[in-house]
Amino acid sequence: MSYDRRTRIEQMRKADRVRDRRNRVLAISLSAVVVAGLVTFGTYTLLDRSSARADQKAADAKDAKRSAEEQKDLAAGPIEGEKTWDAKKLTRNHVTTPVDYPMKPPVGGDHSPVWMNCDGEVYKKAIPDVNAVHALEHGSVWVTYTDKAPAADVDKLAERVSGTPYSLMSPYRDQAGAIMLSAWGKQVTVDGADDRRVAQFFAKYVQGPQTPEPGAACTGGLAAP
Repeated sequence: MSYDRRTRIEQMRKADRVRDRRNRVLAISLSAVVVAGLVTFGTYTLLDRSSARADQKAADAKDAKRSAEEQKDLAAGPIEGEKTWDAKKLTRNHVTTPVDYPMKPPVGGDHSPVWMNCDGEVYKKAIPDVNAVHALEHGSVWVTYTDKAPAADVDKLAERVSGTPYSLMSPYRDQAGAIMLSAWGKQVTVDGADDRRVAQFFAKYVQGPQTPEPGAACTGGLAAP
C-alpha cells in the first residue's frame, strides 16, 4: 500500500470520527432541547391547572358567600300573609291517640313519639298529622298541596324539597289553600312555586329560631305510608 493511499485512508477515518462526534453533539443538544421543552410544558401545565383550581375555588367561595347573603336577606324580612301561633301555647306532649288540631295542616301541638322522616322527603300520599307535627318540632318545613295545585308548581316544589334537609312535602286534601307551607307555629298560603314567599319561608324556618328541638333527627322515623 502506498503512502498516499494510507494517508487518504487516515484522512477518511479522521473525517468519519469528526462526523460521528458532530452527530453525537447534535443528538445530545437536540435531546437537551426536547427535555427542556417537556419540562417547560409540564411546568406550564401544572401551573395552569393550579391556577384554574384556584380560580374555581375562589369562584365557589364567592358563590357560597353570595348565596349565604341572599339567604340572610330572605330570612330577615317579614313574610306577607304569614300566620303565627304562640309557641308557648302549642303543647308538645307525646301521645299515641288521635289529636284534633285547630288548624289544617297543623303547625304544632301534641304529637306522635315518632316523627315523619323529613330529610327532603317528597310523599306522594297523605301522611299522618301527628307524625308530621313531630317533624315540625325538629325544625322542618312542611309543604302541602291539594289537587287544585298546578302540576308544574308541584314538581318545582318537590325539586326544592328533595334538595333541602329538614323539609318534607305531601298532598293535603282539607287545607284552605292550594299550596301551603308550615313550620312550628308558622304557616303561609302561596300563589305558586315561584312565589317569593316560598324562598323566604324556607330561608327563615328550616331549622329556624321557631324550632323547639333544633338539630334533632329527621331520619330514622316514619317512612312513606
